[in-house]
Amino acid sequence: MKSKENQTKTIKKPWPTKDVMEQVYDLNLWGDNSSDYYSGFGSHQSEIVKPYVAVVSSFLTSFKKPPTVCDFGCGDFNIGKEFVKYAKKYIAVDIVSDLIAHNKEQFRVENLEFICLDLAIDDLPSADCALVRQVLQHLSNAEVKSVVHKLSAFKYVILTEHLPNGDFIPNKDIISGQGIRLKKQSGLHLLAAPFNFKVKEEKELLSVKLDAGKGVIVTTLYKVF
Repeated sequence: MKSKENQTKTIKKPWPTKDVMEQVYDLNLWGDNSSDYYSGFGSHQSEIVKPYVAVVSSFLTSFKKPPTVCDFGCGDFNIGKEFVKYAKKYIAVDIVSDLIAHNKEQFRVENLEFICLDLAIDDLPSADCALVRQVLQHLSNAEVKSVVHKLSAFKYVILTEHLPNGDFIPNKDIISGQGIRLKKQSGLHLLAAPFNFKVKEEKELLSVKLDAGKGVIVTTLYKVF
């Protein structure tokens, strides 16, 4: 019989983020089985979507010349499709390759490009403005830190995160996946440790409080340089 010291333990390693997100869409874990690709109620519920589209559209049309925009975590593109007309070039990015292939078939506009990549691992396209809507909330702190470092290359970042109501301890770590920090009564605050995102200006554009104490969805504009 093996001693306790010699017994090997099976350590479950987290799935790669790409595999996890592919499973979310394959199994319709965010709901709506009638759709092949569905990015969840946060991308379709009018009370959430309409005010977001309004504030981001207002920002994009404030430029003297149409900006180049990167939409990181574009999902099923139900929201991103509203902004293409305001951009010189609109680059929509997601980690799920089949989803990107689907979007290429569904949305064909001259100034629109879809790219499949992993934000935490791959180099990011360059643009004037980055939209990161309810994406980082699904990533581990290590992955968020990697993405934040790359976001420093953009002049403007519009970040949307699902946060708890009231006070909370920010940036508790999670395993990347379908869930978010809300279950730990936490949420992301990029300017705090361990991310320490350096910006010139921070401005809250929108706050949408959800029913039944399910938190608040906050959209923040960062001017980076």
